[in-house]
Amino acid sequence: MWESQARSKALALYDNRVVDVFYDGLESTRTDFRGLREALLPLPTQADGYRHVLLLGTTGAGKTTVVRQMLGTDPSTERFPSTSTAKTTVADTEIVPTTDGPYEAAVTFVGRDEVIDHLTDNASAAALTIFQGKSDKEALRRLLDHVNQRFRFSYTLGRPPLPSDDDDDMPDDEEEGDEGALVLDADELAVIDKDATAEMLIKAVAELRRIVEEQKAGALSDLQPQDGDDERVIEEILEDALDSQLRQLEEFHHIVDAMLHEIELRFALLTQGELRRTRQGWPLTWSLSTEDRSAFLKAVTWLSSNYAPLFGRLLTPLVNGIRVAGPFIPSWADAPRPLVLIDLEGLGHTPKSASTLSTDLAKRLDEVDAVLLVDNATAPMQAAPAAALKSIAVSGNTSKLHVLFTHFDRMKADNLPSFSDREEHVRASAENMLSAIGEELGPTAERGIRRRLERHCFFVGGMHRPLRPASNSARRTISQLEALSEQLSIGEDSVPMGPSKPVFDRMHLSLAVAEAARNFHARWRGILGLAYNSSAPKEHWTRIKALSRRLGDWGADEYDTLKPVADLRNELQVQILLLLERPLRWEGGSPSGDERGAIIEEIARSVTGKLHALTEQRIKTDVQGAWLDAFRQKGTGSTFTRAKIIESEVLSRGAAIPNVVASPDGGGLLQAMSHLVEEVAKERELFLWDSHRS
Repeated sequence: MWESQARSKALALYDNRVVDVFYDGLESTRTDFRGLREALLPLPTQADGYRHVLLLGTTGAGKTTVVRQMLGTDPSTERFPSTSTAKTTVADTEIVPTTDGPYEAAVTFVGRDEVIDHLTDNASAAALTIFQGKSDKEALRRLLDHVNQRFRFSYTLGRPPLPSDDDDDMPDDEEEGDEGALVLDADELAVIDKDATAEMLIKAVAELRRIVEEQKAGALSDLQPQDGDDERVIEEILEDALDSQLRQLEEFHHIVDAMLHEIELRFALLTQGELRRTRQGWPLTWSLSTEDRSAFLKAVTWLSSNYAPLFGRLLTPLVNGIRVAGPFIPSWADAPRPLVLIDLEGLGHTPKSASTLSTDLAKRLDEVDAVLLVDNATAPMQAAPAAALKSIAVSGNTSKLHVLFTHFDRMKADNLPSFSDREEHVRASAENMLSAIGEELGPTAERGIRRRLERHCFFVGGMHRPLRPASNSARRTISQLEALSEQLSIGEDSVPMGPSKPVFDRMHLSLAVAEAARNFHARWRGILGLAYNSSAPKEHWTRIKALSRRLGDWGADEYDTLKPVADLRNELQVQILLLLERPLRWEGGSPSGDERGAIIEEIARSVTGKLHALTEQRIKTDVQGAWLDAFRQKGTGSTFTRAKIIESEVLSRGAAIPNVVASPDGGGLLQAMSHLVEEVAKERELFLWDSHRS
């Protein structure tokens, strides 16, 4: 309970005043996991001749398969990194192919309190499922796998069959085939008693059912709907009341503790390397260095695989970052390129989940040397890739963009007989997306992305198997990968910006900030259920409560697709880019099209570099108490009260609409943005203010 993140559990068990006194003076700190990996296995930099490449793409587009091909790992015998048709990459993966030396790994693990919190969420979700009259099988699924698919504890604990299950109703494997090189002996498998784990999980579902029935007959009996009541509102009140009651019961937390104990036992599988733990005994980092490639990949399997026969033993969901280096050489190349490959969690499939890039991902865009957007050629430029391209444009990183279309071999149609026909078909499919970007972000953004698609676009197929130049298709894919690798490793000369400088009106900055704030408020009033917004519909109360806990307790800035800090940053970026598109005039001569694009991109990138800190300060740090207050709400009407607290104490304080919404913060956002832009103007001298309008 001494960890600050355990405050939420304490609030459920003890009086608020006791909790406040207990945690008074305990600073909320966040572990620098990237720093821990860097200390164990430093990444090479440009000074070492390496370039960092960030891979982006939707789940299933094939970006992890691209990483496999760049490493030369065998897809049937080595299977690293792991792939599947489901969401695969859930931890930050950083890989450095080298020409020689040992195979090295540095892994960091999710914090113990974060695991407990997700297990608690899962147990509550399973109980709500039972409360809604659903089956034990559905309750078990919710108990094991978090709704956002990031924490699939079934990988670690398994998914035991329930007495009501039949053979035809068992879940499909995530992957098919043999694991090949992964050969496990009986002693390794015997470390974990899967039968004992299965018995614990089955008992947990039965215990949750008993607890729910007791609550329905007792504490919740007075809240049953009466004639004339709004059933939807009553259901929400009942669910909120049940969740609050559950978190105050010792037997409920015993279920979570039992699951946590079984999870901790799985770390005994890490028999090689060095495992470092926190003062509380929870694993913090694991590192390994060996010359034996087979032994290395076998050890890393426990931490990165999604292979179904190993379910019940895998530590994959507990890993938040894995860094690997070693002599990985592509089968189609003589030597590896000096690249650091960074593969993060896949982009969402839907417009809702793809609307805004997370803060961490947005920061990575600024840090890396190149961005490789991987997309499926059979269904190109859907919602998520389009959203990624917009984020790249508004952040001033268009010049880093490269695009790789996969599954080119699956484009089979009578009207697409040749490679060139297929290429033209894919490029034509991007036209609507480019036009939409032009309408939303202006002609400079559209022109920049169009130019990158023309000059830095590649097409590959058959990537799921070793590439051998025995067919035209394989030879063409190899040539495309070679050209892509060369571009990524060499880079290109930047466009000289010349002497021209744009001149802007300060009033236009005020209008831009006001528009960004209005859009931000409209989106979040819809999410909170305070106003109708078809593009941002009301979120379930459990998700808003979970978001409040993460920003109030954890120091995080998002929960799944709910990203208030990133949303404000994105709205400001969009409006700043539109402002840059419309200067009053140019001094030092009128720039060429390429020079104009380079100047606007450089200003946007400079502003973005400072926006991360500003939006985090205003929507998270300065209003952390409001988020915590929102989380603490419980009982009848708590959902509405929580939404109003977020609106009045977070939105209106952190992102006040200048001269429109009366708020305690007044014009704080406009003032902060004015200072930020002034800093950029003084530091970089990239643009000027119109002296006649100051």
